[in-house]
Amino acid sequence: MNKIRKSPAEWQALLSPEAFYVTRQRGTERPFTGEYNQHSENGIYRCVCCDTPLFASDTKFDAGCGWPSYFAALNPDNVREEVDESHGMIRTEILCNVCDAHLGHVFPDGPPPTGLRYCINSVALRFEPA
Repeated sequence: MNKIRKSPAEWQALLSPEAFYVTRQRGTERPFTGEYNQHSENGIYRCVCCDTPLFASDTKFDAGCGWPSYFAALNPDNVREEVDESHGMIRTEILCNVCDAHLGHVFPDGPPPTGLRYCINSVALRFEPA
């Protein structure tokens, strides 16, 4: 897999301030404020930084947590998990495996068939309609 590497200044020039904060500085958008939280169109959700396809609309579900949630990644090779020990918790962080963008976290409380809940910041995504 070819990694995309840019300097912080290059990312900052390409992204909105909020997208830069979330994806490059491991921030989080406020719950229930993201563009895709209640979004229900058919299509693909891509990384806002590098356009890598990450999630499909047919895996999206309403978890009631305030962020878009998916029970599976479109291609498991496109996302990477890392341990996140920030904020006094131990969580599993999800990153784009192509550009290392912080996307959100994954939790083991999702629906079948995977039992996973990928809780993703809207601002880390770009939607491509089917």
